[in-house]
Amino acid sequence: MLKIKIPEMRDVTVKAFTTVQELLRMIDFPNKESVVACRVNKVQRSLSWVLSIDSYVEFITTDSIEGIDVYLRTLSFMLTSAAIRKTGLKLHLSQSMNQSFYYKSIEKPITMKHRDLIFNEMQRMVKEKIAIEREEVSVDEARSIMTSQGYYDKERLLFWTGKDPITLYKCEGIYDFFGQAVAISAADTPVFDLHLYEEGLYLSGPTFENFREVIELKVDKKVFAILQDYSKWLNHLSVDSMDLIHNLVARGQTRDFIMLSEALHTKKISAITDEIESHPDVRLICLAGPSSSGKTTISRRLRINLLASCIDSQTIELDNYFVDRKSTPKDSEGNYDFEALEAINIDLINKHLKALLSGEEIAVPRFDFMNGLSQEGYSLKLKPRQLLIIEGIHGLNEKLTEGIPPEKIYRIFAGPLTGTNLDLHNRIGTTDTRLLRRLVRDNNKRGHPPETTLKQWPSVVRGSFRYVFPYQESADIIFNSALAYELPVLKGYVKPLLKSISEDSEAYGEAQRLLSLLQFVPVILPDDVPNFSILREFIGKSCFE
Repeated sequence: MLKIKIPEMRDVTVKAFTTVQELLRMIDFPNKESVVACRVNKVQRSLSWVLSIDSYVEFITTDSIEGIDVYLRTLSFMLTSAAIRKTGLKLHLSQSMNQSFYYKSIEKPITMKHRDLIFNEMQRMVKEKIAIEREEVSVDEARSIMTSQGYYDKERLLFWTGKDPITLYKCEGIYDFFGQAVAISAADTPVFDLHLYEEGLYLSGPTFENFREVIELKVDKKVFAILQDYSKWLNHLSVDSMDLIHNLVARGQTRDFIMLSEALHTKKISAITDEIESHPDVRLICLAGPSSSGKTTISRRLRINLLASCIDSQTIELDNYFVDRKSTPKDSEGNYDFEALEAINIDLINKHLKALLSGEEIAVPRFDFMNGLSQEGYSLKLKPRQLLIIEGIHGLNEKLTEGIPPEKIYRIFAGPLTGTNLDLHNRIGTTDTRLLRRLVRDNNKRGHPPETTLKQWPSVVRGSFRYVFPYQESADIIFNSALAYELPVLKGYVKPLLKSISEDSEAYGEAQRLLSLLQFVPVILPDDVPNFSILREFIGKSCFE
């Protein structure tokens, strides 16, 4: 017999080899219908997981970020399975936006007829409660299955990773693998919609805040265009999936790969410089983006480029305008909400911006992140015709620039809009890219252990959706700060940090999730990363430090 601990419930005794689904049926757990997965000893598992030792079991429900993540992953599997069976189309996850996933067909554009066939099939799967089965197979068998289905990128990725055995999921005869769990039945994911958009298809589900209704599809057209262009660039260079990057590393071509990625950034920064130069009335450049998007490096490189065009500028980091830690607002869970607009001294920023643009001198504060205190900084005064660059997550919020004529402001939004997928159906999310960057930076520069960063991250994500992303479409230009080679470089830094987190830590499960993602990523040494790279802002040895 096994002893099972469940949060806020009495311990339960079950027979060995009981599944978590069977355990759930035995107990009086509230909102059973909202359970889509579980954590066994803090590691995410499917409800079909077999309990073989005494365990700590947590149920994952759809009213949580983690639960909706499982929900959407399950819907994605249902979609690709339905598409290949009913239309013969092999769908490719191209990008994600506002909690919706954009798929394109490898063979031909998706039509309304295709959409309707797929949608009706997914509805049938829900109505008939089609099971999603989990199987543990050898890596050789998994590779053979992927080949038989025409998933050659998946087969090659399994070859490079060497993991054995492999967890596969099966839905109506179609197999696939994921880094995390999916629901055990299509009936667990009844809320969804499909939207035809250009040549592809958006899959939308609910949010954890309202898991009974489909989120309204909102396509940010500027972001969509940037992602499409970046995908074409990656495809042209044959680095749009992780198996291709593995192959590139094996051939010893990493230096050229790094230089090409950096050359794209240089080209884009030069284009922004030309844009600003063409607007002589501009006095203020506002650079915004979510946490760990590389804003500091972008502002420094932009300043140099402007100077090369005989345009002088000064830079202010909004992070220096944080209020003292004791005055920082808190979120609904009682944690400091550093993403909130109220976490910075808005009145002081407004006063300083107006004063600088009027030719007055100000005293810029300096924030001590170690101690959480605002300290005396430095004096700043703009020269005639000198531009001012401000950078921070709230850089595009109009409350920061009240009273400044719009024609005097040029707005830039930056974010690592990742384009390289693990494979056809497993995307490396922008959010995860930023998290890996932040783990390394927080440890190196702010003295934060990885547990602290992981615990704070959900609040950071919520803050980004609330305070940052709503302003991205108001930007004059969007800068994609992603680097196609960065995950292989970050892996060498972040893997030891994640492995250092003990099993009794609250952050252990999230650490294991990220390690599961990184197992599919090769390693690239940082030696050839130039000192002006955005990546150096996180791994260290930046020329701008």
